[in-house]
Amino acid sequence: MSIYDRLFPPKKYTLSNGKEAYQKRSRGPLAALIIIVMTVISVKITGFSMTVLVTGMGRFWTMLGDMFPPNFSYMSDIWKPLFDTIKMSLLGSVIGALVSVPFAVLASTNVVKSRFVVALTRLFLSLVRTLPTLVTALIATYIWGLGTIAGTIAIGVFSFAYIGKILYEEIETVDMGAFEAIEAMGGTKIRAFILAIIPQVLPVFLSQSLFNFEGNVRYAAILGYVGAGGLGLILNEKVGWRQYPEVGMILLALYVTVFIIETLSRYIRKKLV
Repeated sequence: MSIYDRLFPPKKYTLSNGKEAYQKRSRGPLAALIIIVMTVISVKITGFSMTVLVTGMGRFWTMLGDMFPPNFSYMSDIWKPLFDTIKMSLLGSVIGALVSVPFAVLASTNVVKSRFVVALTRLFLSLVRTLPTLVTALIATYIWGLGTIAGTIAIGVFSFAYIGKILYEEIETVDMGAFEAIEAMGGTKIRAFILAIIPQVLPVFLSQSLFNFEGNVRYAAILGYVGAGGLGLILNEKVGWRQYPEVGMILLALYVTVFIIETLSRYIRKKLV
């Protein structure tokens, strides 16, 4: 008998015919034990200290207190970076979502029958999805220079991978009856896709694109830390100079903007579903 069997023995019960049977053991205790061991190892490797965490939280509340009341007169300097953040979020989201469509089609097993093409496309989407947005923005600044163009490209890359994965999963769940009927009548695969599949996935595509745009406005706010423009640029500057009332005004403006965008997006997405 293994150690696991000794620690968590299977439950034995008797059937109506007199035979003995064993209930299938739960793997929950083993999974919990593995998580605990990995957590202990992680604490040792990272040098995590609850004392340091609590001490740092004290400084956090002090910094947060310095941000209020925010410096409302600084709002005139926030408008342009704020609009830059919204513009590069919107443009990057739209470009990434549109570019993802053909790749999502190639990654769908019910549309493309070649396993090699499907596997290669999915691998490409997975590789792109592993790139952190900040890293993509940093690479973009080296190629295209500092400014919102780098932030737009970084957001576009993230949106491409995110929407592409969701879209191909949605395409694989559609009813293929109309698609096959159009092909049987001599229609091309592209025409069959446009007439039969797009109407089924379009509401989900638009809904997820709006949801992605919501998140991108928040992500874009920190891209300025690597020179990609937007609010992050002045936020990094003000935090560095410890001008916390101005930081508070920047965060307040960002909060109000994100709240308005999320409210409108939520309303539109409810109408699409």
